[in-house]
Amino acid sequence: MLKRIVVIGPESTGKSTLCGMLAQHFGTDWCPEFAREYLLTHGTDYSFDDLLTIAKGQLAMEDEYAEKAGRAADAGQAPALFIDTDMYVMKVWCEFVFGNCHSWIIDRIVERTYDLYLLCNTDLPWVRDELREYPDLVTREKLYRMYEDLIINQSTPWVLIQGADPEERFNTALRAVEELLRR
Repeated sequence: MLKRIVVIGPESTGKSTLCGMLAQHFGTDWCPEFAREYLLTHGTDYSFDDLLTIAKGQLAMEDEYAEKAGRAADAGQAPALFIDTDMYVMKVWCEFVFGNCHSWIIDRIVERTYDLYLLCNTDLPWVRDELREYPDLVTREKLYRMYEDLIINQSTPWVLIQGADPEERFNTALRAVEELLRR
C-alpha cells in the first residue's frame, strides 16, 4: 500500500530539497508544490481566492502523482510518495496572509489522510528567490510555530527535521521513512 509522506514547514526550510533527496534514495517520485508554478505563471500579487485555486491544483497534482506512484509500487518500486505541501500549508498561508481560511481547505484537511509528516525547522539560512516573502527570522519562526501547533494537534505521526547540516536533516528523515515502510 502506498505511503504518503508530507514535508511541510515555512518557506526556505529545505522541503523541496528533502523531497527530492528522499525520492531519489527510495527510487520513487515526489509531488512538487503547485503554488510555485502557479505564482510564476500568474504573478506574486495573489488574492485570497487564488489560494483556493492553488489548493485545488495542489490536490489534483497530488492525486496524479499518487496514482503513478501506486502503479510503480505495484510493480515492485518503493511504496512511497513524497509530497511537498498539503492543505495544512494552505491553511497556514491563508490565515497568515488573509486572517481567514477557505472552508474547502478545512474540509480537505479532515478528509485526506497521510502516513507521516516531516516538519522542517527554520534553522537553515533563508535563501532568496523570486517567490519567497518572509526573510526575517521572527516571521519565519512565527510561521514555524503555526505549523508545529497544527502537527502536534493531529493524529498522523510526525518527525521534526532540524539542524544546519543537510546530511543530518536527510538522515533524520530517512530513519523516519524507513521505520514507516517497515510497518
